[in-house]
Amino acid sequence: MLHTIEVEIDSQGHIQPLEPMPRLPAGRGLLTLLTPPADEATLLAEAALAEDWSKAEEDEAWAHLQPGK
Repeated sequence: MLHTIEVEIDSQGHIQPLEPMPRLPAGRGLLTLLTPPADEATLLAEAALAEDWSKAEEDEAWAHLQPGK
């Protein structure tokens, strides 16, 4: 039977379960490394911000920083 637990890995590589649990049995397991949450938040925010960045008012506000325009 498969059992998945969420863990945190510190800078030294120590693995700490996020929820209290009894001692894990000896054996083998798989570890899946997830992308840090900050990257996910950035990707999700990009689409929402792109709407504002594409407005004419934004182009006008930043025009003084664009030498070719």
